[in-house]
Amino acid sequence: MKITNISQLGISELLPTPRGIALALMTACRQEDITISEITKLIQTDPALSGRLIKKANMASCQSSRTITSVSDAITRVGLNAVKQLAMGFSLIDQYQKGTCDQFDYQQFWSHSLLMAIASQELVKSTRLCPPDELFACGLMARIGCLALATIYPEKYSELLEKQTSDLALIDLEKQYLQTNHNELTAAILSNYGFPQIFIESIYYHETPEESCFSEGSRPYQIVNLLYMAKLIADFGMSPESEQNKYTPELMLLGGKMSLDTESLGFFIDHIIQDWQTWGELLKIPAAGLPPFHKIINNPIARSESPVDKSSLRILIVEDEPSNLVLVEELLSRILGHTVFTAVNGKEALSLSVEVMPHIVITDWLMPVMDGLKLTQSLRATEWGQNLYIIMMTSLDDEEEIIEAFDAGVDDYVTKPINIREFRARLRAAWHYRKLQESWERDHEQLKRFAAELAVTNRKLEHIALTDMLTELPNRRAGTEALSKAWNDTGRSNQQMFVILIDIDHFKKINDTYGHAVGDQVLKKVAAAFRAVGRKNDIFFRIGGEEFMAIHLNNDIDAKPAVLFAERLRQHVAALQINIDSFCIQISISMGIAIKEKHMKNEDQLLSAADKALYAAKKTGRNKTCLFIHNKIVDCNFSKSHCT
Repeated sequence: MKITNISQLGISELLPTPRGIALALMTACRQEDITISEITKLIQTDPALSGRLIKKANMASCQSSRTITSVSDAITRVGLNAVKQLAMGFSLIDQYQKGTCDQFDYQQFWSHSLLMAIASQELVKSTRLCPPDELFACGLMARIGCLALATIYPEKYSELLEKQTSDLALIDLEKQYLQTNHNELTAAILSNYGFPQIFIESIYYHETPEESCFSEGSRPYQIVNLLYMAKLIADFGMSPESEQNKYTPELMLLGGKMSLDTESLGFFIDHIIQDWQTWGELLKIPAAGLPPFHKIINNPIARSESPVDKSSLRILIVEDEPSNLVLVEELLSRILGHTVFTAVNGKEALSLSVEVMPHIVITDWLMPVMDGLKLTQSLRATEWGQNLYIIMMTSLDDEEEIIEAFDAGVDDYVTKPINIREFRARLRAAWHYRKLQESWERDHEQLKRFAAELAVTNRKLEHIALTDMLTELPNRRAGTEALSKAWNDTGRSNQQMFVILIDIDHFKKINDTYGHAVGDQVLKKVAAAFRAVGRKNDIFFRIGGEEFMAIHLNNDIDAKPAVLFAERLRQHVAALQINIDSFCIQISISMGIAIKEKHMKNEDQLLSAADKALYAAKKTGRNKTCLFIHNKIVDCNFSKSHCT
């Protein structure tokens, strides 16, 4: 993460800065002995800020039946840190409703920021990542760098905004012309405002979370992806109706990761939009209403009917009469701007169709070599020809023959001599058909991509649900499922089943002495040792804090190989030199082994037997292996002969 050096750029005096009560509040909160009573008195001198905080407190805690009516209660409910951040945001909104940067839409900026703030708050409510009010402030200030650049460099920033295109990102233009960008400047401003570092880093990467390199599943990883989805909701809410559909597939994909189906996601977004309108009225920020989400995703994509769109059509004309061919080609190519190909009979047209893949075929009926009817039947017999729009030109006016043409696969017909006005009307129907087909193809491909992405997401979620994220071993849930499966599999085969329970000795002392961060590293090192020593048929699981389980299936008739393996594993761990920071830590493990025996009725009894063996190993000195067999505990360190 790169933070702009404000002093080097000489812009510290020009940055957007809270004024009045918000500035006084920032200063007061830096004092260690400041009290809630003093903060309350300070906020009460600003009626607008007081009203907004009380409103925020009541909206933030929908589960509470008690309505907040005082500033002191609002501070208690929202939290002092969030109060400070919200006061800064509200102050900046009031100050920068307009400015000197002509191309920067100040109202739209705050409207987008407010919508992102509300979306961030709602998204975090179902998690314990951080208080919702603090994430509201993060969403509100996430793009404050844009406002800062518009304030500091009004003329240059106007030029950049004019140059911005879909192929030329604003952030690249900012870096090229201003030696910084809005994300770098946002990080500097929020650091100056006293925002926690975890929020600053998450905001910095919220536009491109994949560049953050945060560990998957970590707290910053979850926050940055949550802010990314909040921005996507804000982009969706602020976009014109004709562009809203381009956001819905990704919103549905991200909603799926949160276990929200389309209907639930729709209710969620509709609720956010309603809150946005309420807050917009309170802060005097535009917040236009949207149709319900389910209506938006079911609306057809708006299609342009401009002549520019029509030029994309490839049309094949099949006509043996030169004068008529010239007339139709002139109309389609020069006047209407289509790409036109010509053939003088059906056989030539069939060959040309394979090469150019036309969208529309306009063919005469009566021609030498192959007539229009046989050409139509031949085209419809191919897979790609099913989607062609075919117009038949004919001088015949017999109803039965017209029906025959439609039965052969013709979509429409025009009579000769051609009436230009009628012909253009028929062609317009063909153009609409093609555009509908293209839209269907795009939607179909989009759905295929969405389904593929959803399948990948589901596989990732399944992996996460069954994996201990610290050690990357399968977790307790995976162990329970594997234990049940192994029990059933060995019931149908002649294989033997062993369960080994493993406990790191005196692990609490490691946490107390070196800290939990070092303890986590020890767990990772032990898990790596298990994977290194484990055999092909050994599966290890982390089932508790420092407790692990291994399952092994083999064709051995006794427990000796399992015990020898456990002893080898115990000795390997005891010999480890675990170096973390400046600490060198040595550990040991205790193990309890149980073998599936005929008197056992289910896997729970097998696990209970292994647990008894583990308890015996720990009780009799630790750093040893005990075996439960024939309702007896055998100390395998002292007498391996007893383990057969």
